[in-house]
Amino acid sequence: MAHKQRWQVIWTLAITSLALFMVSLDNLVVTTALPVIRRDLHASISQLEWTVNAYTLTFAVLLLTGAALGDRFGRRRLFALGLLLFTGASALAALSTSATMLDAARAAQGVGGAIVAPLTLTILSAGVPAERRGLALGIWGGIGGLAVALGPLVGGAVVDGISWHWIFWLNVPIGLVLAPLAWRRLEETHGPDAALDLPGLSLASAGLLGIVWGLVRGNDHGWASTGIVAPIVAGALLVAAFVAWELRARAPMLPMGFFGNRTFTLANIASLLMFFGMFGSIFLLAQFFQTVQGYSPLQAGLRVLPWTAMPMLVAPIAGALSDRVGGGRLMAVGLGLQGAGLLWIAAASSPGTPYGDIVAPFVLSGIGMALFFAPVANVVLGAVRPEAQGKASGATNAIRELGGVFGVAVLASIFSHVGGYRTGPAFVHGMTTAVYVGGGVVLVGALVAAVIRRPPRAAERVAAEPALAEAA
Repeated sequence: MAHKQRWQVIWTLAITSLALFMVSLDNLVVTTALPVIRRDLHASISQLEWTVNAYTLTFAVLLLTGAALGDRFGRRRLFALGLLLFTGASALAALSTSATMLDAARAAQGVGGAIVAPLTLTILSAGVPAERRGLALGIWGGIGGLAVALGPLVGGAVVDGISWHWIFWLNVPIGLVLAPLAWRRLEETHGPDAALDLPGLSLASAGLLGIVWGLVRGNDHGWASTGIVAPIVAGALLVAAFVAWELRARAPMLPMGFFGNRTFTLANIASLLMFFGMFGSIFLLAQFFQTVQGYSPLQAGLRVLPWTAMPMLVAPIAGALSDRVGGGRLMAVGLGLQGAGLLWIAAASSPGTPYGDIVAPFVLSGIGMALFFAPVANVVLGAVRPEAQGKASGATNAIRELGGVFGVAVLASIFSHVGGYRTGPAFVHGMTTAVYVGGGVVLVGALVAAVIRRPPRAAERVAAEPALAEAA
């Protein structure tokens, strides 16, 4: 590789990985701050859910649109604009004086993140030679997983050392440096599509919002009430209409032909179940140490470090193993360990649980997280043709983020229904019930990943290519 090309690859990897770290960190950076935000802004449990879900919902719904905008108008251009939008929304979140204002700013952050996240993968894939792409994607995936894992620790350290507002202020200088750097150092690329699927975007956005709106408000208003049943049913019908539209759209935002590929479908189902169990469980576990056991945000973040530190140690090894043993097998083992760890945490938790009793399941969960994150991007992108990787990236990120949205909404609803914030025992009862469900869902994901073939059969790829070619 020529000297100039080598430096271009380094710049591309550094810029895209740092941008991915920043937007991925914001998925969970608020979790350790939730008890402080709840007291400071007098927020209800549903408002706390929206502090997480307002970001992940807009992030998930618009990921496909972010990828499509980059294909049409230029990936470098949209990447830089997305960074600026994310940075501005972070400043608004830091300035929030009410839970409603914070949730709105978090939604705007999600829009910016939805533009940036899928473009990190397509820009990196286009900017790295084929023979080095597996290594680059492994580093990229490891950094993304690390950001998700470090969220609670970073949030706790910042809240304890300064204030919760600074978990958002930290994004501002990073974004202001990255945006002009991306404009100057990245090469401009375009995708094959020139059209935007606005009907698909509208149907998906409205449908998912209706379902999540009903799930988040169900405990407060009654699950059988018209105000809950109606948005959930309407949302489900709109999602069905979205699928019907995508099947006949000339330039769909989510080509249904992708799901004709067995590897692509199974990997994404496993991702959705992983994020459902992990996000929903972390949402509650991050509050347990503060709300029940009285630790500060930093002390709470440090206590989940055995979980969050594991990806730093295991992800490089997992990346090297994925080519030898197969990404699907590694994902299955990782999901199995993550699910087992969550069930162990739920079984060991009580108001007075000694910290030493849950260190081992935290370590087990962290190893599982690393084994899952390292190979998943390579498995998905390896299942589609190169020209379809932009939309495949957006689809994969959207599906796993939706898993996180539904995980927080469903497990928080279970928590509120059987427990709540009234007393320490009530909190633990609600939390353990919800985490048992989360662990079980992750174990189902392990079974799904276990049947991913290695490598995808040539016949299967050929069968899927007509649909993929039409989508691309």
